[in-house]
Amino acid sequence: MSKPVEKQEWFQVAEAFEASGLTQKEFSAQQGLRLSTLQSWVYRRRRQRPQKAAAVRLLPVEVSAAAKETPVQLEVELASGARLRFPSGADVDYVALLVTALSR
Repeated sequence: MSKPVEKQEWFQVAEAFEASGLTQKEFSAQQGLRLSTLQSWVYRRRRQRPQKAAAVRLLPVEVSAAAKETPVQLEVELASGARLRFPSGADVDYVALLVTALSR
């Protein structure tokens, strides 16, 4: 019967696996571990890591009467007061990245 593995030891093995770039099967064979043991350690390590949720802040939106008469645009007002206008059909992911970068 093998000795019980300390928590710090399995945590380090799971961390080494994640940094290795190998599959769980390849890593366990290379380290002489049972695949199921490695899977259990990796699962436990991932559950113990604190999960950071992205901060999402929703703001009220106003549609002015003038906006209804002009072609559709996307307008973003930053906390600094700066306004960014994007044409209809602008890539929303690009707009989000730009707003995030400018808000720093």
